[in-house]
Amino acid sequence: MRISKLLKSWEFALFILLVAEIIILGIINPIFLNLENLLYATLDFSHILLAALPLTLVIITAGIDISSVSVMGLSSIVLGLTWVAGAPIIVALGVALLVGTLAGLFNGVFTANTDVNPLVITLGSLFMFAGFAQGLPILLDKLNFKVAGSGGLAAYQYEGITGLPYSFTDIASTTIWLIPLPFIIVLVFAGILALLLHKTRFGRNLYQIGVNLDASHYSGIAVKKVLILVYIISGFGAALAGIILTAYFTSARADLGSDALLAIITAVVLGGSDILGGKGTILGTLLAGLVLGYLQQGLLAIGISGDIIQVVIGAVLIASLSIRAMINAISQRRQNQKTLLSRSSERR
Repeated sequence: MRISKLLKSWEFALFILLVAEIIILGIINPIFLNLENLLYATLDFSHILLAALPLTLVIITAGIDISSVSVMGLSSIVLGLTWVAGAPIIVALGVALLVGTLAGLFNGVFTANTDVNPLVITLGSLFMFAGFAQGLPILLDKLNFKVAGSGGLAAYQYEGITGLPYSFTDIASTTIWLIPLPFIIVLVFAGILALLLHKTRFGRNLYQIGVNLDASHYSGIAVKKVLILVYIISGFGAALAGIILTAYFTSARADLGSDALLAIITAVVLGGSDILGGKGTILGTLLAGLVLGYLQQGLLAIGISGDIIQVVIGAVLIASLSIRAMINAISQRRQNQKTLLSRSSERR
């Protein structure tokens, strides 16, 4: 029974799609059939997975967080500024993660305590955090924070912060059993979130809130605390993504990750999460993120431009929403037919 259910699951369909995609890309370009190359390619989209995985939890509650791309840039520039101010890199990492967590707290508090749509709240914070990231170097300069470097801190608004310690930037080039360290971080983060979602009361509460918010209030669930916590997790994941991007590019910049929003949302939706809430799995998002990541790599390998790739990803998002809507409609129709049959048999 479990095997039959597994074979019919959306996650299994995504796994088959991933395998088929790698085979097709391997036929076009044999480099994709090399395991080491496949694993190394994850460096290009690990940040998307790190932001998409916690966003799954948010969407399960019928919420949304589109500010994650700004949090990536904000955490990156904060990391760099903290380091050039003289703090050890480990302290700078902690400050960057704290900033991402506080950004998530901001979104969570407003979402939980107002009737404003989370899309509107996080749209506002998207621009606000991006503004903070761009303006922070200038603000610190005006407050007379002085560090070594041409033009003072204000110069870092456009130049970015380079020269970060090798002990930090080596994160992007370190491998363990051929697996890049950033992807190992992705897998560990996914495992923690999967346990949190599927094996704890907190996870069950997320599904309940997404299915029926009013019923969740009446059933004794601390809805506000749950919502705040889920947005904090999203902010933490975005900050972690920003740190990984900073190590990958060996430069702290305020605009890192700014082009990743479409891919992040598509990974969650393609992974089976219902944008209306109540459905979604971490495994589905992880597999969908891999499908999208390798699709991007494959299109780039055959000479497709970045602008066209954005069009393809947008089409995948629309197609995945349409397919899920069709599946839900068919499922609902079958359920209604079963209900009618059972009622007619009872009357007889």
